[in-house]
Amino acid sequence: MRQTAIALLALATAACADRPPAPSTPRAAADSASQVIQGMTRSITRDGLRLTDISADSAWVFSASQVIALKTVRMTFFDDRGAVRSTVTADSGEQHEVSGLLELRGNVVAITPGTDAKILKTEHLIFDKSANLIRSDTAYSFTSPSGNGSGQSFETDPDFRRFRSWQPKGYQKGQGFPLPGGPKGTP
Repeated sequence: MRQTAIALLALATAACADRPPAPSTPRAAADSASQVIQGMTRSITRDGLRLTDISADSAWVFSASQVIALKTVRMTFFDDRGAVRSTVTADSGEQHEVSGLLELRGNVVAITPGTDAKILKTEHLIFDKSANLIRSDTAYSFTSPSGNGSGQSFETDPDFRRFRSWQPKGYQKGQGFPLPGGPKGTP
């Protein structure tokens, strides 16, 4: 009997050693993870269409607060035909089940596909599923074939076609006019 208990203890210790450490979020202290997932992949759909695929190296599901904490996150946005609209990577994130918000933090990089790729970099990004909108209240930088810029905050669709910025600075190439706050002339 004692040997069985020791064997079970050894197995439990080995299983815990394979688990990644829980993220250091306020939720982790108040609500212990009901599930730990390595290599998580999840799709977000609306009206039967796949909007987004989300993958993470590790995920912690906090059932009481209905939050999923993510580590090393990658999101891919799709159009109505299933073509990739943009891809976003980040160090960590939190998916809020009730509100439908996905918050990404740390080295957030969003890229549109193709030869005319647009690249946005920030430290904090929020995806609002219900509005199909990406936004941030944090400074960002933006590069594209038509110009470069930065600003204090932004909101956009996943294609970066309807881009709205607060306190923007930068150039629009070939157009001959600087954006507000940017240096005079064209690059």
